[in-house]
Amino acid sequence: MEKHRIYIVEDDVKIASLLAETLRKYQYEVAIVENFEAIIEECKQMDPHIVLLDINLPTYDGYYWCRQLRQHTKCPILFISARSGEMDQIFALENGGDDFITKPFNYEIVLAKIRSHLRRTYGEYAPKQGERTIKQGQLTLYLERMELHLKELVIPLQKKECIILDLLMGNAPRVVSRDQLLEHLWDDQAFVDENTLNVNMTRVRKKLADYGIASCIETVRGAGYRFILNTEEM
Repeated sequence: MEKHRIYIVEDDVKIASLLAETLRKYQYEVAIVENFEAIIEECKQMDPHIVLLDINLPTYDGYYWCRQLRQHTKCPILFISARSGEMDQIFALENGGDDFITKPFNYEIVLAKIRSHLRRTYGEYAPKQGERTIKQGQLTLYLERMELHLKELVIPLQKKECIILDLLMGNAPRVVSRDQLLEHLWDDQAFVDENTLNVNMTRVRKKLADYGIASCIETVRGAGYRFILNTEEM
């Protein structure tokens, strides 16, 4: 069976080496960045299943490299950083990241998050064959493509944005609880900060607003969220 490949982009040699050593014990194939000017080329050569990406890097920061990587891969990108502020996590998600792990980290948490993303993307919870769509009014969500279509407009989505819209549009006009969203977004809820869901929901709302689709996601206090079409926009 093919080993899952993990590409580590971290400029602290000790942290990168310890992380790689731990992951190899669990039978992952691991590569550590060698040239910080050639991250894209190294990533293309390895074709990783997951990228672990620091924020503070030589020349360009992790946000920049995440945007560049997103032009070449849809694999999960997990930020690993000593920065712990809410804005750092928001920037990481806004720039294409799928998760955020704060240093100093517990290796069990890192492993749990890696396993979770591998299951979601490639394993038992990965999308099945055959294109699936969800339609609400003139909006169509293409799950395998990770795209939301409004007439001729095509809106690209990140993985968690797609999962959120899948749940909300698929259950509309019913309310989807926070627990339901957490369960689908992360397998290991014990390791998820409560604010992380808020950050992801804010990102989805901003993405829709950027394309002129506002007020589709309603917060139902004490219950969760509901998808409601604005007929004037649709």
